[in-house]
Amino acid sequence: MKKISVVIPCYNEEENVGPISEAVIAEFKKSLPQYDYEIIFIDNDSQDSTRELLRGLCEKNHRIKAILNAKNFGQFKSPYYGLLQATGDCAILLVADFQDPVELIPRFVAEWEKGFRIVSGIKTSSKENKMMYFLRSCYYKLIKKLSDVEQIEHFTGFGLYDRKFIEVLKQLDDPTPFLRGIVAELGFRRKDIEYEQPKRRAGKTSNNFYRLYDAAMLSITSYTKAGLRLATFFGCICSVISMIIAVVYLVMKLIYWDWFTAGMAPVLIGMFVLGSIQLFFVGLLGEYILTMNARIMKRPLVVEEERINFEEDQDTSDK
Repeated sequence: MKKISVVIPCYNEEENVGPISEAVIAEFKKSLPQYDYEIIFIDNDSQDSTRELLRGLCEKNHRIKAILNAKNFGQFKSPYYGLLQATGDCAILLVADFQDPVELIPRFVAEWEKGFRIVSGIKTSSKENKMMYFLRSCYYKLIKKLSDVEQIEHFTGFGLYDRKFIEVLKQLDDPTPFLRGIVAELGFRRKDIEYEQPKRRAGKTSNNFYRLYDAAMLSITSYTKAGLRLATFFGCICSVISMIIAVVYLVMKLIYWDWFTAGMAPVLIGMFVLGSIQLFFVGLLGEYILTMNARIMKRPLVVEEERINFEEDQDTSDK
C-alpha cells in the first residue's frame, strides 16, 4: 500500500490544527481509502495553545505526528524541513488555515499516479484582499521577467512532491531554501492545478509587510542578477550624464563669463539625487550579501525541541 505524507506547517493556529487534521483524515477516508497516510505538523514556536492541541491530537491518533521547533525559524525553513521528514511515497504540503483546499488532495494524487513527480496548486483568484492579490500578481510578473529561471506565478508551495524530488531536496543542503524557486529550477515534470484561494478559516495571518518583503528579496537575490546589473548600468548612465552636464556648464561659463551664474542649487540637487541612488543600490547589494552570508554560515534549517510519534518509523527502520 502506498503511503502519502501530508505536511502542515503552523504558527499560532490553535483554532485550525484540529479542524484541518479532521478534514484531511475525512478526505482520505472518503476519496483515498486505498492509501496509507501520515499527517506531519511542524510548529514554528507558537505562542498560543497550538502545541498542547498538537500533543493531544498525536496522543489520539498515531498517524498524526508533530515536530515542535525550539524557536521560530521563518516561513521558508520550517515547511521545507517538514517535507524532508516525510516518510511517504509522496508528500503534500498545505497550510493549516484552509486557504489551501483540502479537497484538491485526491486530484493531486490522481495526477501523481499518471506519472507527474510534482503537482502544484496555482491560485487563479483569491477571496482575500483584492489589492494584495493584485500586488502579488505584479510581483510575480516582475520576477518572471527578471529571472533566468522559469518562475511559477501564484505558486505558494501548495502541492504534491514525489519521493524522488524530496531526495533531491535533501541533497541540496541549502540553509536558506526557497521552495518555489527550487521547484521551478530543479523540479521534475510538473502538473499545475488551478484553484481559487478561499478565505482564512479562523485566526489572524502571521504575514505582514516585513515577511512579504523578505519573501520577495529572497527570490530576487536567489534567482536574478537584475539588481546588480541595474546598479552597474545606472551608474554608467549617471556618470555619462554628469560628464555631459559638467562640460556644458564649463563651456557656458567660459563663453558667458560675466552673466552666467551656476549657483549652488544644481550642485545640491545633484548631490541629493546621486546620494539617494547610491543608498538604494548599497541597500540592494546588502540584500545579496545577506543571502550569501546565510548560505555560507551553513546553519541548520531548524532546531527541534520535541518530535512526537516518530518512534514507530524509527523502530521499523531498525528492524
